[in-house]
Amino acid sequence: MGDRRQGREFALQMLYQIDMGGGKETETFSTFWEGKKATPEARTFAQELVSGTLEHLESIDSVLRQGLEHWRLPRIAAVDRSVLRLAVFEFLNQPQTPPVVVIDEAIELAKRFGGDESGLFVNGVLDGIRKQLESHPTPAPPVD
Repeated sequence: MGDRRQGREFALQMLYQIDMGGGKETETFSTFWEGKKATPEARTFAQELVSGTLEHLESIDSVLRQGLEHWRLPRIAAVDRSVLRLAVFEFLNQPQTPPVVVIDEAIELAKRFGGDESGLFVNGVLDGIRKQLESHPTPAPPVD
């Protein structure tokens, strides 16, 4: 398994833990890694994903609410919600990762950690968000 895929898996697990337990990022980082075999690259990538997702959670959830049809964010299964948040963070803040890769990785995470229909659900939501973001890209910040 590649470092980035493993990093995404660890990031998902930490986001789920924080979402369900209400813990803090620093506490999660200090306890999560005990007994885990992870390359330094996977660990760094996972922590970057978690920190970024939590830092931008309000804007991520706003994008998700716009992309969800007939669903409210709190009603989505916690694993699926964490997968979606992670993927939207990558859409918005990791432009070096192609959106199709983000979606494929999110589908694999949903299939592995979610319910029977999680992969299909995540695919549908993220594809709609991808299309929306491509048709209304966020402007680049001004150059000083």
